[in-house]
Amino acid sequence: MTDARLIESAAAGDEGSFAELVEPHRRGLTAHCYRMLGSVQDAEDAVQDTLLRAWRGLPAFRRQSTLRGWLYAIATNVCLRAIERRPSRRLPVGDGQPGDPHEPLGAPLVESVWIDPYPDERFGLEAGVAGPDARYEQRESIELGFIAALQLLPPRQRAVLILRDVLGFSGVEVADALDTTPGSVYSALQRAHATLDERRPDPTQQATLRTLGDEQLNGIVQRFVQAWARSDVDAIVGMLTGAATLAMPPVPSWFRGREAVETVLRVTVLDGVRSWRMLPTSANGQPALAAYELGGSGRYAAHGVTVLTLEGPLIAGITHFRTAPLVERFGLPGHV
Repeated sequence: MTDARLIESAAAGDEGSFAELVEPHRRGLTAHCYRMLGSVQDAEDAVQDTLLRAWRGLPAFRRQSTLRGWLYAIATNVCLRAIERRPSRRLPVGDGQPGDPHEPLGAPLVESVWIDPYPDERFGLEAGVAGPDARYEQRESIELGFIAALQLLPPRQRAVLILRDVLGFSGVEVADALDTTPGSVYSALQRAHATLDERRPDPTQQATLRTLGDEQLNGIVQRFVQAWARSDVDAIVGMLTGAATLAMPPVPSWFRGREAVETVLRVTVLDGVRSWRMLPTSANGQPALAAYELGGSGRYAAHGVTVLTLEGPLIAGITHFRTAPLVERFGLPGHV
């Protein structure tokens, strides 16, 4: 059936028609809510709330509005209300000064303050731009650095920038979604650009990955996997840029520079006592690995997800999310 027929059927109470109507938008809505909230779980909750509100409000759906625009307007406002209830998420890198690698790691923060990694294969990532007015590619707008920069924006500036520059909605459509004026939208957009242009990494990871090509990228990932399995700190350090960073959320401590990263690796995860395996995956449009640690049972148990940020053929950032359940969220086993 056409969207018009599905809308008519769904508005009359047909849940099957409603599911068919909104399913093509689910992945995009999840990515949108993740950009807004920085958390996969929060994004999924926001999408569920969005679809419930859409189901209840469908009889009053304004036909002069597009279904896509209507759904994203609902999702944006659901996210804005969620942000009011909790602080914006962040990454350890840039949150205060880098730690002293000779000091003990800080205690993990129990509250949910950290950005989550985004499972690419589970949700899918669209290629290219969402429309002729979009400023950012869909894939680059999900990168860790981009997501971290978005979280620094005030919530409504964040919403304006994502709706306008990532999703390609017009200024009038954005104003309608946020119940404001086009003038206010463009004012907020200018302020958001000033912050984001200062904080967003350049070049983007997508530009770097295109320059490297699949063969070279696979080689980098495999060398990292093999070095980690051997606890070969020297090999890993040889793959790093001089100013490389290491972060391990929910631990708040983070470290900058080859020497600092080497010291931390030698006294913590790659001390020669612990044994590891890594399974390649993809997160936030970047190379990533599921990490497994050998346990007392003789099996390797999920430990977390490591996301690599590249600068040319070298690694500029290692972000290891030390949360075991994340591994299964990526569709990977809990034990290997």
